[in-house]
Amino acid sequence: MPFIYSLIYVIFLGIISHFIGESIPRRKFDPDKFPFKLFSWENGGELYIKIGIKKWKNKLPDMSKIMKDMVPKKVNFNSTASDVTVLIQETCKAELIHGLLCLVSPIIILFWIDSSITAGIILTLIYILFNIPFIIIQRFNRPNLMRLAERLSKRDKRIKNENSDTLV
Repeated sequence: MPFIYSLIYVIFLGIISHFIGESIPRRKFDPDKFPFKLFSWENGGELYIKIGIKKWKNKLPDMSKIMKDMVPKKVNFNSTASDVTVLIQETCKAELIHGLLCLVSPIIILFWIDSSITAGIILTLIYILFNIPFIIIQRFNRPNLMRLAERLSKRDKRIKNENSDTLV
């Protein structure tokens, strides 16, 4: 029975975290401030390249492909700096949600107190380990998106200036 309770709890967390995540305004997230700003030891995302993120990041599920109310995680040729800024804020939001899921996961242990606390601890650790890759992906993608937003912002300004020059 503890396994069933644990499973129900994890499903509940998945559902509620989606609604919480979607209800938080993106403008509340600043990628240049703690906890979203990269730490010096992350070396601009190079740390994640060393652990092989490029080999596995696209193999993990992307909820934006399943849940149509989420921001699609795509950048294309027509993307603007504003579009990319939304994605940057979305990475902050996703990192926060997955971090919170890790923080509330020890409740799983409570379901196992009367049977096998070791099993509860193992399931909790598995749940945390399943969330960490998603946090890593956000921390890897964010600096790349921030550099892209900067380039697109310059491009958008240049185009705007060129258009205003032709109107004169």
